[in-house]
Parts: sequence; structure tokens; C-alpha cells
Amino acid sequence: MKKARYKDLADRLSTAIQEGKLAPGTKLPTHRAFAEQCNVALATATRAYGELERRGMIVGEAGRGTFVRDLGLPPTLGVRQTANDGLIDLVFNMPGDAADADMLRAGLRRIAAAGDLEAMLRYQPHGGRTHERRIIAESLASRLGPIDPECLLVTSGGQHGLAIIALGLLQRGDGVATDTLTYPGFKSLAALQGLDLIPVEGQGGVMDPDDLERQCRARKLQALYLMPTVHNPLGAVMDEATRLHLIEIARKHDLLIIEDAAYAFLEPDPPPSLVSLAPERTVHVGSFSKSLATGLRLGYVIAPAIQIDRLLEAIRATTWNAPALISGLITGWIEDGTLENSEKSRRRDGTERQRLCRTALGGSSILSHRNAGFAWLPLEKGVRAEPIVTRLKERGISACGAEPFATTVAVPQALRLAFGGIPKDELGAIFQTVRQAIAGTSMCR
Repeated sequence: MKKARYKDLADRLSTAIQEGKLAPGTKLPTHRAFAEQCNVALATATRAYGELERRGMIVGEAGRGTFVRDLGLPPTLGVRQTANDGLIDLVFNMPGDAADADMLRAGLRRIAAAGDLEAMLRYQPHGGRTHERRIIAESLASRLGPIDPECLLVTSGGQHGLAIIALGLLQRGDGVATDTLTYPGFKSLAALQGLDLIPVEGQGGVMDPDDLERQCRARKLQALYLMPTVHNPLGAVMDEATRLHLIEIARKHDLLIIEDAAYAFLEPDPPPSLVSLAPERTVHVGSFSKSLATGLRLGYVIAPAIQIDRLLEAIRATTWNAPALISGLITGWIEDGTLENSEKSRRRDGTERQRLCRTALGGSSILSHRNAGFAWLPLEKGVRAEPIVTRLKERGISACGAEPFATTVAVPQALRLAFGGIPKDELGAIFQTVRQAIAGTSMCR
């Protein structure tokens, strides 16, 4: 059977993109101009472009045109969020909004019009420029209480913040207490730095202080890693009483507290932060990846003054300094209210996505925060995650089980779904496919 004309055109352009004849960022002709070049109807040209967008090869930007995508990066807005092998990606959470590109464009224009561009081309202070540290510290005061800008260091993202803590404040062999399900990025750092993760039991993402006490009595621990406000992957928000109890134990056993606040902005009314309750021993890590853009790698670490020099040395040994262009962009967005608006938008968007998830998958067993773009699905007794992940892959969806998050030898059977960047009009069908894969595996037990 002869191939449809629009698919033939799409294949030709796809080959040119894959062979590098059309470089990433190349602006393609308008639909009408492309139709005239190829001597085809406008509808055929439009279908060809649509096919390329479906494959993740190009992206259309309203008012600007159509551009060749960088195939080395996972697709983001304008194209469905997929893994590099073409699967719909429910593994990595990449929240976004259709207006993000315009936000970036406006931010770059603002920087270009500033009078101190040359300074951005030079090495920066390891902990960040003084005025930018002050801007970030002041913006966090409403959530964390007063912060000395000298105790706030600018990092190249939250993961970098965790890395400098592991490198600068901990030593190989140190014991770090953490939840039985925790952030995979911290697990990776622990493996790289030779840290010994000690799982502490809890309920739904809230650590049990009594079990932490037992672990501290069983062996010498040096640190405690927590995500008390919007736990990843379970979405829990720890109550104030539990926070105070854990702090009491940390003081008793002289534990460094590492507070990871990557998703904390999703909770509009959180209990007091650990850094505000125990500033003398808490190192607080935050970032702007999930509230603004995952590609703009900027974060911060707040630490007791006595630890700042060691953390600065770790920054110096890793990245030297965070890129001034990115810190300039983000601090500008803090000052003009863009960050606050983006956080509100992310919360609203997450609420809608959670509703779609619970409608399709049934809300009784799902663990998640009401504003988050991810959810945890415990599986029925006897049902294993691995066959479900395999079934989903066969149907074009990439998902993961509990293993990347588990710190225990026995791994619970569950699915973690991240859906923050997938077009909402596609989520219903995707969730139905997940539901069918789970049901099909259950019947095969």
C-alpha cells in the first residue's frame, strides 16, 4: 500500500533532523510555505507537521513558528512528555505551563536591558552574589522565618545542594536515618559518598519518632534526612508535633537534620519548618526546579553559620558557583512576583491532575498530596509491580515501581506515577491504560 503523502513528507523531515541536516532550534517554514515548497495542499502540510509533533521531532510556539527539537532532551511543553525512547514518561516529574516560554523570553529581555551584563561573564562568589542571596532569603522569610543571607548559599539546583551537604558535612561510613521510601537522588548520593542509609519506619511518609529512637540506640547515627512538607514519593505533610518529637531525638543524639523542601511550595499552609524549629542543627535545601522550570538549575542551602565554610568549599570543588545568568533570571522573577504566580499556578494545575488521577484509578488507595503532579499506587496483596511496568511499556508508557525509592531490603509492591508535564487532555486515556494494565496483571495471578 502506498504511503500517505503527509507521512512521506514527515519521514523526509524526520530523516533530515536525525541526520543533523536540520539542527536543533532551526525554524521551519510556515505550513503554507512548506505546502508551496512541496507542491501539496495546505492540509497535507499541516498533517505532516502534526505527525512530526506527535513523534516529538518538532515543537510549535504560538506566535513564533515551528522549530526543530533537541532530540537529546526529553520533550517538554508543546509536545507530550516522553522518555527518550518514545515512551510516554510517567517516571520523571516535569511540571510546566504553556506560558513558561514567554516567561523566559521576558526574563531574558529584562536581563539584556540591565546595565551590568559584563559581570555575568565572570566568576561569581562561591555562595552566590550578595544581593541575590538577600533576595532569596527575604522571599523565604514568610515560610521559614528570618534568614541571615550569609547563611544562605546559592547552588546549581536542589540536587547540588544535597551533594555539597554529603561532600562537605558527612564522611564515608556515616549513618543517615531516612524514611523507608525516600528520594532516589539522595539514595544515589549516599551510594556515591559511601553513606549508610538506615531506614526508619513510619506511616504514609511520616517518620515514627519511636523507631528513630530505637535506631539511634542500636548504632551511632550522624544525620537525619527528611522531607517533612510534601514527601516524595508519598506526598505527606508531617504534623508539628511529630516534627518537634523528631527534633528532640536529634538533639539528644546530636544528629544533623537535612530538610529537603523540593516540593514544599505545593502546601500553602505548612507547619513550621525544621530549620525554623531547630536552626542550630538543620540544613535546609530548596530549589526552583519544580516551581519554575526543571531546566533552570538553581537552588539554595540554609545552614548554621559554623557549617558555611565547609559547604562553600564543597561548592568550590564541584561547580565553583551557580551560573549568574540563571540566578539573575530567578531573583528577578522573585522580585516581580513571577515566582509567586508560578507557584500558585503549579498548585492549581496539580489539583486538577490529582482529580483526573483519582477519577480514573479510584482514590481510596492512592497516596499523594492534593496539589502534586505525582501519586503513589500501592498494589493489592499478591500483585507485583514489575509485570505491570512491562505491560505499560508494551503500550507505550514508561512507569516505575517502588525499588528506586526503597531503602529497605524488602521492596513494597507499588507504582509511582509522575504526570506533572503531560497535557491534561491526554491524562484520562493514559490513566485508563494504567488501570487496565493493573487489572490485567491482577487477573493473571
